[in-house]
Amino acid sequence: MERIFGSATVIDGTGADRYQADVVLSDGRIAEVAAPGTRHGANLIDATGLVLCPGFVDMHAHSDLALLTEPEHLAKVSQGVTCDVIGQDGLSYAPCDDRTLAALRAQIAGWNGNPPDFDFSWRSVGEYLDRLDAGITINAAYLVPQGTVRMLGVGFDDRAASEDELTRMRELVAQGMEQGAFGLSSGLTYTPGMYASTAELIALCAVVAEHGGYYSPHHRGYGAHALGAYAEMVDVSTRSGCPLHLAHATMNFDCNAGRAGELLALLDAAIAEGADITLDTYPYLPGATTLSALLPSWAFSGGVEDTLERLADADTRERIRYEMEELGSDGCHGVPVDWSAIEINGAQDTSLVGASVAESAARRGKTPSELYFDVLVSERLAPSCLMHIGHEGNVRAIMRHPAHTAGSDGLLHGPRPHPRAWGTFPRYLGHYCRELGVLGLEDCVHHMTGRPAARLGLRHRGVLTEGAVADLVLFDPETVADRAEFDRPRQLAAGIERVLVGGVTVYTEGAHTGAFPGKALRHNG
Repeated sequence: MERIFGSATVIDGTGADRYQADVVLSDGRIAEVAAPGTRHGANLIDATGLVLCPGFVDMHAHSDLALLTEPEHLAKVSQGVTCDVIGQDGLSYAPCDDRTLAALRAQIAGWNGNPPDFDFSWRSVGEYLDRLDAGITINAAYLVPQGTVRMLGVGFDDRAASEDELTRMRELVAQGMEQGAFGLSSGLTYTPGMYASTAELIALCAVVAEHGGYYSPHHRGYGAHALGAYAEMVDVSTRSGCPLHLAHATMNFDCNAGRAGELLALLDAAIAEGADITLDTYPYLPGATTLSALLPSWAFSGGVEDTLERLADADTRERIRYEMEELGSDGCHGVPVDWSAIEINGAQDTSLVGASVAESAARRGKTPSELYFDVLVSERLAPSCLMHIGHEGNVRAIMRHPAHTAGSDGLLHGPRPHPRAWGTFPRYLGHYCRELGVLGLEDCVHHMTGRPAARLGLRHRGVLTEGAVADLVLFDPETVADRAEFDRPRQLAAGIERVLVGGVTVYTEGAHTGAFPGKALRHNG
């Protein structure tokens, strides 16, 4: 069925200047871009005063289960997102076997929940993508998770991989790429992915490069040793020949205040030498992760049960406390933990939600570390937290970079998820573009559409041109804004008038339409 957007302000996703046009859709694609006011028909939508642009690509999404358990996916579609890039931070559910699946469900329950009756019957990347094809609202692109691959190839121990184990991991990465993954992700402050050496990462990334994919690492630290951690990832990319996309490329913690320029200089120097580098960020200060992620890496060796056993031992608890509070463990990014900055935002004990670890400990007559350990044990490492550690100057400087794209890093599970899960894209458009002028509107749209689509190698997506797939957003540039707040995170954005996936309207007038045209996109190698 033909549909016409009449007299729309077109921002085409390339960074080019806006213009007025009638845009005609047919068979899921953009059939014609014509002079404004020249096309008429029964299916004409008056778009006067509204911007029509390509759908937004969330380069760092944690909707691996939510796409299936909550297929309307309002958190994202209400922002104008038409593609989520999932399989992030080195931990997701494919490829897997029975043993690793059970461990993964427990380890990342704080990210995704752990629904007891859900059908986890897939085991390969291809089977997981087939499950997505059964009916989702938006499209999804998958990254092979390096930590999951290490679970399968090595196990949960903190040790180097043998030659046979490395060969097995390279085979798993190759299989995932051949079945449709777009690249490889790592979570190098999460176990067991963080146990990989630089050489191991280079060996895996070489496989990704052979298949035309890219590497998206959450690197080894965002705090005291952040620049060294970024430099390692550039080295991995250069030596493997694999393009690099830096996940949530922040410079936070007090030790990095005002140092975004140092990161950007590092990246610019590498790009000038021929490196292929992009990055993503979210437009907020606090971060979010699982509460257990703050533990030193050695405490997690062996998996969940071994970790819980260590936390039950008084002497081991004291060793962990000393490293976290006085030395700055690798799980805390090399910075001594500030319990007043760690807010529990997801826990079965809802009396903890919305308060810092320090505040909850004081109310219960405990030290912060005692409360922390007790909560991890009682809830089997599942709680999640916010980390109030960001710096506004760094956020603005990094988002201006020409290699920048947008990624929400939004966790959708729990009573009070980070508002970035519901607000990232309208916040860029409203707060940072319209209100602050950090980005121009055409440039901002480019960061969220054409540039990420190019990184993914998606032909005919991310741009509004004749023949392109009609993944589109219609929004009001004067009213678009995020409404999600830290104490009320699940709030629909303002100003998003209509969202289409493959030419099918999936969101309009503040509601899902009941259509599920999304699918798993597959990298063509």
